[in-house]
Amino acid sequence: MYTASDIVIGDRKIGPEQPPFIIAELSGNHSQSLETAKAMVKAAAECGAHAIKLQTYTADSMTLDVQEKGFVIEEKDSLWHGASLYSLYEKASTPYEWHAELFSLANSLGMLAFSSPFDEHAVDFLDHLNVPCFKIASFELTDIPLIRKAASKGKPLIMSTGMATLSEIELAVGTARAAGCNDIILLKCTSTYPAEAGNTNLVTIPHLRSAFGCQVGLSDHTGGIGAAVASVALGATVIEKHFVLDRDGGGVDAAFSLEPFELSALVLESKRAWQALGEVRYGGSPAEDKSKQYRRSIYACKDIQPGEPLGPDNLKIVRPAFGLAPKYWDAVQGKQAERFIAKGTALSWELIAQ
Repeated sequence: MYTASDIVIGDRKIGPEQPPFIIAELSGNHSQSLETAKAMVKAAAECGAHAIKLQTYTADSMTLDVQEKGFVIEEKDSLWHGASLYSLYEKASTPYEWHAELFSLANSLGMLAFSSPFDEHAVDFLDHLNVPCFKIASFELTDIPLIRKAASKGKPLIMSTGMATLSEIELAVGTARAAGCNDIILLKCTSTYPAEAGNTNLVTIPHLRSAFGCQVGLSDHTGGIGAAVASVALGATVIEKHFVLDRDGGGVDAAFSLEPFELSALVLESKRAWQALGEVRYGGSPAEDKSKQYRRSIYACKDIQPGEPLGPDNLKIVRPAFGLAPKYWDAVQGKQAERFIAKGTALSWELIAQ
């Protein structure tokens, strides 16, 4: 049986006993504008996000500058149909020289800041900037040398599972642990952009947690916040969503990114969902005790004379609950009043002749 324990990233505890950890992924939605990137960081902080995340790569570290088959996106339903991989990554990359400034800004606003490295050089670069953890993107989960390198830095590791099979996840987790990293958080992820709710398969979350003995969260590419909030009920401790200031303003991932009002709602509603989980309980909570008086009970619905038989003509089951409980209705039928009972009196055994 999996027993969860907190993982500390920076100054923040993450685990089942904590509200969900919300990460705003900036991705390339800054459209190569540092001012836009800084505005995004500030907006994420105002929305209550706990962290911002960048992606650390160059076009050359991601792919080759060629136009051959496989290096051009051919899927007609892709947001990036017709673009070469190289040109897309040039457009979407976050310049290395921005990282320190954006991290510092996020920290000054009370957020953690880290990134996804896409090659071993990026791991060293981020480690030099003292990031509190590393994030491995879903497409890189099979890059075992990259995972080994990131895991060797002695920091928590967040890994998106995406299309990975159980055996591929097992290899990634095993590699990280062998390299000395035991603070691992796996993110259930659907690697389509955008993703459909029907393809999200949130019920995988508890299975993933049990299979690998790790905390599990959600990297969500669906529209809105419904899937993300629902994941909390299945035990997600981390939620990552792409973020944009204005979907209509452009950005490579804008179509499946949250705008500020949605990110604010995610922070609020995911915390409410976590608070609502509670514990197995029957019989009402202490907060409900006062409400019990508004249950029903048996009352005199007219004046009843001493010795008069009790029944539907002079008794009624109504609110509030200060009289005999409705379960005694049959037991009092035909009994006689011990003394005068005024209309509106809560029936009790003392009022019934024995």
